[in-house]
Amino acid sequence: MLHIAWKIRRAVELMMALFLLAMVALTFADVIGRRLFGKPIYGANDITEHLMALVVFAGLPLVTAAGAHLTIDLFDKVIGKPSMAWWRALISALVVVVLSVIAWLFIKHGFTAARISEVSQALRAPRAPLYFYMGLSCALSALAAFATAFAGPMVDPADTHEEEAL
Repeated sequence: MLHIAWKIRRAVELMMALFLLAMVALTFADVIGRRLFGKPIYGANDITEHLMALVVFAGLPLVTAAGAHLTIDLFDKVIGKPSMAWWRALISALVVVVLSVIAWLFIKHGFTAARISEVSQALRAPRAPLYFYMGLSCALSALAAFATAFAGPMVDPADTHEEEAL
């Protein structure tokens, strides 16, 4: 099962890289067209907006599964003690609940956007699929948070880099 998870992770990383490459190429072409020819790419802002959402929300489950969210280590010495396992479990449960609520809200908004035919400003692209994608990403992140609460983060064993405090 873990082997399949790593393959999915690699595929999502590749997808994110392609979205990011498309965003960079589009921005580059838009700037060149605007500055040199006075003709920007019509709808570039809409496309960039959608690509940014695709990149960010594709990465959310990966960051959650790796346990790589930003954290404040102010109380790590206290919380790291075995007697504080209840606190870590409580925080993990809270993260799962928050991500689940966010997923539910995105999916609910996706249905609303589909019902009212919400579209982007310039290209008139429908927004509902994007909201459903973001909701699915948050739901997968909630599952990843639940899994990491029991199994620990999904880290690459070959990655031996450790951060050093300042």
